[in-house]
Amino acid sequence: MTTTLNNGITMSLTGLGVWRMEEKLIKNVILNAIKIGYRHFDCAAKYQNEAEVGEALAEAFDTGLVKREDIFITIKLWNFDHRHVLEACKDSLKKLQLDYLDLYLVHYPIVTKHTGIGKTASVRDEDGVLDIDSTISLETTWQSGMLWKICFQWDCNYSVPLIGECLAYAKVKPAVNQIETHPYFQCDSIIKFCRKHGICVTAHTSQGGATANVDGSVSFLEDPVLKKLADKYKKTVAQIVLCWNIHRNMVVIPKSSKIERLQENFSVFDFELTEKDMVDIMSVDWKLRCNQPAKSWDIFV
Repeated sequence: MTTTLNNGITMSLTGLGVWRMEEKLIKNVILNAIKIGYRHFDCAAKYQNEAEVGEALAEAFDTGLVKREDIFITIKLWNFDHRHVLEACKDSLKKLQLDYLDLYLVHYPIVTKHTGIGKTASVRDEDGVLDIDSTISLETTWQSGMLWKICFQWDCNYSVPLIGECLAYAKVKPAVNQIETHPYFQCDSIIKFCRKHGICVTAHTSQGGATANVDGSVSFLEDPVLKKLADKYKKTVAQIVLCWNIHRNMVVIPKSSKIERLQENFSVFDFELTEKDMVDIMSVDWKLRCNQPAKSWDIFV
């Protein structure tokens, strides 16, 4: 199943994220995912595995497993490269062995000191404080005409005020905002604001982050409300959560290296949650965020 963005481009509702995926596993994971039916892959320069993803895609295209035009590829501009958008984009294209991208995201609404294309370590000044720089618009690249088939999204981890600011000055309307959202961190206000302005929301960390949770190693996979729903529909809690996000008109990009999990995450369109189910899930919104870089950057984003 797909959704149509505000620029007319279609994107699969279920994708595969490759964050923290082991390099040696990526090729087989992506090829197996394509065989299962995945057509949307969420990548980023920060993940440091674009080359491995590119090898897998090249094999898939060369062997006729899938055509390039049937695959949706997302990458993200890292914090260092806001003044080097074109160079960063070309670097990602080269590593991915692609001629064009389908979606280019700003990874975080923060700009830090540039130390070279392809580098992603956070740079701090002599006082140990994150070295913040000024920003430049992605529209610079879009208007150049050199990357003609990129859907510029602008937003990733953007709050309501930042989206509003973006809408005020953007000549190209944002198409997607990718944010962390799951039953313990539901973000309804951001989602409603995006929907009001025709911006599609993609859920990253949609199955929580376990020990990555800055509020403690809290996992909703053992939540009694969610487990009751899983029993009701004879599904896993992970499938209930993915279905819940899709029911909220969102795109999901769960990550897994296991074939059985890839199949499980893709099998969420054969049942529907009721409105009562949705209300029940609303009751477990504990405002627990898993992915909070402010903990290491000393700046809230």
